[in-house]
Amino acid sequence: MELSDADRRILRALQADSRISNQALAEQAGMSASACWRRVRALEEAGVIAGYPAVLDAGRCGLAFSAIVHVTMTRHDASQLDVFIERVAERPEVLECYSTTGEADYHLRVVCRDKEAYNDFLEGFMFRLPGIAHVRTNLILKDIKQHGRLPV
Repeated sequence: MELSDADRRILRALQADSRISNQALAEQAGMSASACWRRVRALEEAGVIAGYPAVLDAGRCGLAFSAIVHVTMTRHDASQLDVFIERVAERPEVLECYSTTGEADYHLRVVCRDKEAYNDFLEGFMFRLPGIAHVRTNLILKDIKQHGRLPV
């Protein structure tokens, strides 16, 4: 889907505040409310707008431990990778998982209640997955920028 300038204004405004009223969104996009509503629906149907999630504060939800976990696989056996991907996708502690180039094969952002819960995650789950050669953890000390906006 080719994005127009009005589409980009809509997307920027929705990224800043997904609860904005259609009327206010239309004003920011420079179009009528009905045209704006139709355009938002078209962007949703095309999958450009994937959803409207609530952004939660992990600390206030009792999740004080955050880490970036770097996972290196022993080899790239398709069945082991499939198991890893499937199992990691099921874990609520894993907020994000990326397959990457470089030293590690996967990078995960993990949140837990505390370091004991994270240790349970490692010993009870991560270390039991087949094909993992190495797991390295970097603790997140401070959130500098979260929930970035796409530069549309």
